[in-house]
Amino acid sequence: MSITLRQLEIFIAVAETAQVTKASKKLFVTQSAVSMALAELENQLAGPLFDRHGRSLLLNERGRYLLPLAKEIVCQVSNVESIMSEKNDELTGHINIVASTTIGDYLLPYLIGAFKRMHAQVGINMLVHHTRYAETLIREGKADIGFVEGPVKHPDTIIRPWFKDELVILVGPADPLASNEIFNVKTDFKNTRWIMREEGSGTVAIFREKMKAYLDQVHVIMEMGHPEAIKRAVESGVGIACLSSLTVCREVEHGWLKSLKVEGVDMKRQLQVISRKGQVMSDALAEFLAFCDVMSTCSASRACLSSPWKLQSLLAKQSLLTKQLLILKK
Repeated sequence: MSITLRQLEIFIAVAETAQVTKASKKLFVTQSAVSMALAELENQLAGPLFDRHGRSLLLNERGRYLLPLAKEIVCQVSNVESIMSEKNDELTGHINIVASTTIGDYLLPYLIGAFKRMHAQVGINMLVHHTRYAETLIREGKADIGFVEGPVKHPDTIIRPWFKDELVILVGPADPLASNEIFNVKTDFKNTRWIMREEGSGTVAIFREKMKAYLDQVHVIMEMGHPEAIKRAVESGVGIACLSSLTVCREVEHGWLKSLKVEGVDMKRQLQVISRKGQVMSDALAEFLAFCDVMSTCSASRACLSSPWKLQSLLAKQSLLTKQLLILKK
């Protein structure tokens, strides 16, 4: 028998109240129901979660490990129920989005499409610009919300972390480095030619910050304004490049490009949601941001966000999970 949502809710209540009696009152169930659910959970997890001290139940080491995990699961299920419940089908409004290139071209179109299928009455427009200009549009009130990957520093801009992306080195299938699995910053810069994004790009800004100790070894032969152009140039053997792992899922899967993780430098970057100070958030915008937050927790791989069929699979699984958990709660 699998662990149920109800068991986790009861475990959390007992952990917070330290007594079966208080937990039962908090959850409006009988004491015997609480004791039975707790015993079943401990049996399924092959050991006790509490130390018994008289009438008090205090978390042991196993219980302390489980508590934050249980709270996160319950919270995520609550979010899924909220964004996928039938009452939200009546949501209306309009959202103006601006996104930097990687997010706007490779992530948001699929997320917007999935959101629109759930909330057909919400109108959404999206512009794609590099991070610097996206921030300007937000500050000027020409966009409601921004999704960016580059640094944002203006004091009138509110920044909220979204999730972490990772930059990878791209090489063509015939490149000497294609036989490797990693790019070693201490040895692999030798004889490399680089194709870079344009000035103002968040990817360029992050690359320069991460690789600042090695910039004198970066021989740039070409700058291009879009990841697609860069990928084609790398594929043709002109040079190598650094792009988000989210932009190259298809090319890597088909063997058109080789993706190398960087050894010696942490190439992860924080994707961010930006808005302007004093902005009043509409119901439609709040719902869209909640939807994006839930979808970005894809546990298997961030690649689900940059692949329409993988995202649809995730949505289908989340919908099925919601229905099953609603049944369990009844």
